[in-house]
Amino acid sequence: MRIIKLGLTILVSTVLLFALSACGQNDIQKVRVGEVTHSIFYAPQYVALSQGFFEDEGLEIVLQGTFGGDKTMTALLSDGIDIALVGSETSIYVYAQGTTDPVINFAQLTQTDGTFLVSREKVENFTWDQLKGSTFLGQRKGGMPQMVGEFVLKKHGIDPHNDLNLIQNIEFANIASAFGSGTGDYVQLFEPTASVFEQEGKGHIVASFGEESGHVPYTTFMTKQSYLNDNKEIVEKFTRAIYKAQQWVESHSAQEIAEAIQPFFEDTDVALIETVVNRYKEQGSYATNPILDEDEWNNLQDIMREAGELPVEVDHSVLVETKLIEEIISE
Repeated sequence: MRIIKLGLTILVSTVLLFALSACGQNDIQKVRVGEVTHSIFYAPQYVALSQGFFEDEGLEIVLQGTFGGDKTMTALLSDGIDIALVGSETSIYVYAQGTTDPVINFAQLTQTDGTFLVSREKVENFTWDQLKGSTFLGQRKGGMPQMVGEFVLKKHGIDPHNDLNLIQNIEFANIASAFGSGTGDYVQLFEPTASVFEQEGKGHIVASFGEESGHVPYTTFMTKQSYLNDNKEIVEKFTRAIYKAQQWVESHSAQEIAEAIQPFFEDTDVALIETVVNRYKEQGSYATNPILDEDEWNNLQDIMREAGELPVEVDHSVLVETKLIEEIISE
């Protein structure tokens, strides 16, 4: 009789264990995230993944590359992804087209430009006016790197279309290789390419566009208004995980961050990752919380307007969600 009771106890325990396990699996919510490019610039996102912050919130993140602002927005608007990590200017472009389901910025990840000015020749005591008359390999027209680049050049009294031989007809993915093969005297590059070129003697970092342009919502998590309305809990959990990661990045060294995100950059030496992370940390590129404030939003539109790329002025309250984040921070 005791054997039968023991057997029944084991059976019931096993059934309960499987039931609880199945329940736990059903509680996991899958979120498809499209990143405009794969970059160390987005370190807090990879920290959230590596440290299990999304998992703690019951989220399974399916991360995919969408490679370019236009393609990222297409994927979001067609429901190919749930959340996009891309420049905030794209939400303004979509809004200007008269959409009935606008794209809402809900969590800022980076708060400065992430590009650097790289010179082919070593320049002692660099000043921006040294660019005049040079061949400048710029970024794609209409994108944030190009708009910030022109904003900074004009800030230093340089007309990019008259004072430079400006090249903008090269695809984003090919800009670095074009400079490496001999095109241009100066180039605007993201990390880690800028540091790799410096290590290999192919170029020299002489200035930071991020330091020069001030705070701007350079890369933000955004989603459609309809998704935000229907999945508020998921967006809250997602934002909470990002906030934890931002705080983790703020309180840890560049070396610790590099080691945490290295699995996402297997082909990049951890020492190089550390160099890049340190450079971004020192210039305050990583936002310390997800709030996209009104000053940053207005700075973005000033940069777009200066570049002739602002289709319509949009109030901060129309395309930016802040109440949700404020509640999370106050928890």
